[in-house]
Formats: sequence, C-alpha cells, structure tokens
Amino acid sequence: MTLVNVYPPPGPNGGGSTWEEGRPVAGWDSRERPRAGGPASLWRDMGGSALWILGLCLLGFVLWFAFLSRLHYDRIQVESYANFRVELALATAPTGPTQPTAPAKLLVPGTAVGVLNIPDIGLTSVIFEGTSGRVLESGPGHQRDTPLPGQPGVSVIFGRRAAYGGPFSRLPWVKVGDVFTVTTGQGVASYRVIDLRRAGDPFPPAPAAGQGRLILVTADGPPLAPFAVLDVDADLISKPVPAPAMVVSAANLSPSERALGTDPNALVAVVLWGALLLGAVALLAWAGQRWGRWQTWIVAVPVVLFLSLSISDQVAALLPNLM
Repeated sequence: MTLVNVYPPPGPNGGGSTWEEGRPVAGWDSRERPRAGGPASLWRDMGGSALWILGLCLLGFVLWFAFLSRLHYDRIQVESYANFRVELALATAPTGPTQPTAPAKLLVPGTAVGVLNIPDIGLTSVIFEGTSGRVLESGPGHQRDTPLPGQPGVSVIFGRRAAYGGPFSRLPWVKVGDVFTVTTGQGVASYRVIDLRRAGDPFPPAPAAGQGRLILVTADGPPLAPFAVLDVDADLISKPVPAPAMVVSAANLSPSERALGTDPNALVAVVLWGALLLGAVALLAWAGQRWGRWQTWIVAVPVVLFLSLSISDQVAALLPNLM
C-alpha cells in the first residue's frame, strides 16, 4: 500500500488555499487575546457592575445593621466590663459628669460609668457616658445632663431596640414591681419598676426630695422602623449616694443625643466613602474588560465588602439612635 500526501488545490492566485488560511492553528496565538470593547461596552459593564455592587451594599447594610453589628457590641462589652471591674477595684470609676483624675474636664463620651443588671429580661450590660448613636453602638448610654444612677434626682439611660446587640430589645417585657440594679463607682443601687409609659401616657408623680428615679428609654414600634419612645420608670429603693454638682445642662446636649436623634455630621463621611465606592466600581469595570470577569470579581469581593461595611457604619449614625 502506498501512502500519498494529498494537498488541497491551490488558491486562485496559486499561493495556497483559502482553506489553509482559515483553518485553526494549534497552540496559543497572540491574535487570540481578548480585546477591550469600545466606550459603549465599557459604560455598559460599569453600569451592570454598579447595580450588582449597589445591591450587595444594600444587602450588606441590612445584614450588618440587623445581625453582624452585634459582634461589635459583644466585643466592646467584654473589653469594657473587664476594664470597669478594674476601675471599681481601684476606686477610679467615674462618680459624676467629670473625670476622676481631672475634675475640670468632662467625661469623654463613651466612658464606662456603670453596669446595668435586669435579671427578669436577662440583661447585663455596661453603661457608657452619652446618648448619641455612636455611643449607643457600644451599649446603653447615660444622658449627660442627669445624675448617675444611685444619686438623688432623675437619671436617664438610653438603649437600642434592635441594632448593635439590641440591649433594650426585651425592655417591653419588664413588669411593674420588677427589681434591678445598677453598679457604679459609688456602689450598687437597687430600683423597682413603677410604670411603663408610651406616647400619650401620663407621667408618674415626681420622686420625693432627696430620692432617686431611673428612666430607661428605648424605641417603640417595629424594631427597624421606630415611630415613638418607650419609657420604663423605676424608683430607687436603696439608700441614695451623694451627687456632685451638675455642670452639664440640657442646653449642652446636641440633637444627636436626644431620643430618636440622628447625627447629620455622618453625612460627610457617607459621601466620601460613597465616592470611593464609585471609583472602585469604575476601576473594577475597567479591569473586567482587560483582565477577565472572574479574576476581577475575586479581587472585587473583599474590596466591596470593606467599603460596604465602612459605609454601613456611617449610615447607622444617620438613623435614630434608639433603633
């Protein structure tokens, strides 16, 4: 048997066939590299990427605000509880609106001032100075123009209903007659619940001269859409402790420290983080055109996650502080 090489007929110009010129060539050819599309393709990819990333950011915000923010709350509570125990042992815990080591200076917002323990709803939480949304991310906050718990007068403590651990989520479950305690640098103060008030309910009679009362405040309504405030009034049943002179008045409180207050200053940070996110979207869309879609997403996920969480933290300050 004779093997004969068979070649396709020559082309019209005698220089080879059109079949040979068009047949696939084995191996990699530089001419096969993906080429970037035109401006219209780039803008289309940027728009699609922007919608995906916006959706991920919204989903990330809901997850952060409703669930993951508790991790932040738990971490701060564990660290603050350990530090406050040391301050109690060394007798350096705050007993008034000023710093123990510098009486001429006010307490820094976020300073631990006590520990609230309500056994009937399973709550034990460190209390911090201040009632802004930033402070309440760490736990319940003491209203700065009121005396500390255990002292004569009316003390006020704010707490979140749902986000950042929702320490006051079970506050509506307390009942008249329940007893709870607050530990401060002056000892343990005991309180008995006398009333639960919502919008339109009458105020209880004012405490007698020299006696103390504590009002626990949280949001009322749906957990993530509060429309009013719930107040729990409790009278001091232990012996009142001396109170230093008050140097903070209601006029010194910012709007963000009021019930359901928000922090408009966080809007600047939201805009800056948002601009950074838009820049990242444009860069990732450009990289997807020239590098490859899946390679780009591998890099994009951690970047978008970081920016999403950063924006979520700032947006939380724009929402009601009791949420």
